[in-house]
Amino acid sequence: MSASRLAVALFAVVLISSSAFAQNNNGGNNAGNRGNRQRNQNNQNGGNFDPAQAQQRALDRIKTQLGATDDEWKVLQPKIEKLMTAQRDARAGGRGGAAGGRRGNRGGQNNAAQPTPADQSEVAKAMADLRTAVADKATPADDLAKKLAALHEAKAKAAEARTAAQKDLKDVLTARQEAVLVQNGMLD
Repeated sequence: MSASRLAVALFAVVLISSSAFAQNNNGGNNAGNRGNRQRNQNNQNGGNFDPAQAQQRALDRIKTQLGATDDEWKVLQPKIEKLMTAQRDARAGGRGGAAGGRRGNRGGQNNAAQPTPADQSEVAKAMADLRTAVADKATPADDLAKKLAALHEAKAKAAEARTAAQKDLKDVLTARQEAVLVQNGMLD
């Protein structure tokens, strides 16, 4: 066997082996695949998505990442939940926010509860009002300006609430815990 044929054969063996390894190892991305499996299960179950379960999984993951004891968690959990709510409220009404986002209902397959006006944040309500006003071509410019001002005011209040919740949480964190939450994007 010539050297070039041997090299081609060896290359083929390496290529096949690495492909098989990548399939078995999933490219080292098992954590991402768990999320994909969960989404696939939700889709197979008619899109049933329980926000409470999702939040509990997120809180469990945060507790683990922080290395918090049960006693520490009793103090941290309500502050983290308050921050999560403030962050969600500040984002509401934008892409994928509580006001419906851009995805829609996908032909009625999503059985998740739609937020009622009482459940919506002030930002989501102001965004919904603005969308309604923009959709009506006859809306006077003065009304549009008022809706925009209301949205800007709601966003400013939500940002203040988010900042206050971050400060409240930072006051009880260790340096390592704060670093973990900054790394995760929960804290600035």
